Amino acid sequence: MKKSYVNEQIKTLPIVAILRGVEPDEVLKIGTSLYEAGIRVMEVTMNSNDPLKSIELLSSHFEGKMAVGAGTVLSPDQVDQVHDIGGSFIVSPNTNTQVIARTDELNMYSLPGAATCTECFQAIDAGADALKIFPASVVGAKGIKDLTAVIPKDIPIFAVGGVTEHNMSDWFQAGAKGIGLGSNIYQAGDSPDEVSRKAQIIVTAYSAAVKSSQITA
Repeated sequence: MKKSYVNEQIKTLPIVAILRGVEPDEVLKIGTSLYEAGIRVMEVTMNSNDPLKSIELLSSHFEGKMAVGAGTVLSPDQVDQVHDIGGSFIVSPNTNTQVIARTDELNMYSLPGAATCTECFQAIDAGADALKIFPASVVGAKGIKDLTAVIPKDIPIFAVGGVTEHNMSDWFQAGAKGIGLGSNIYQAGDSPDEVSRKAQIIVTAYSAAVKSSQITA
């Protein structure tokens, strides 16, 4: 069951590594750096070069070890493509109910983007498993806290966009259950060593945030 598997990996460490611009010929080395640092959820954005090839390579190599999915997914057809090559979850930048519904139909974990209460409930009604509050830097920690008052408790909120190792605890204190990081953990051109360094900083910061926020890891 792809949904339950992704959920298990998120519970292990609720950090989604966003690989935007990664190349297929480097993706396994980048993925290995992330895995060794403790990251267990990784998405390749569909606006990368040959993203399906990268997702296929990662899904095969890390089968049973890491949840691999696609980000910046804009259509149900893309959902089908990711499903067919072994991807286990779908992240979209917007609340596209057709994308969410198709993801749910294929038993893949759905993490759509939303920024308002209306979008959040549209996503939930369509079958979303969690909500990506994006851009979190615009919604703000207070905005997320306000959303948690009405969003069902069994729908985790992920803060994405503007999250760093320096402000991580703010999002968890506001009620977020997970975070997504792009350039703070990987950006196009980073070497595997650089990714390893960044990932270790993020994982260490998460451990500190858990302790200071008294949140459930």
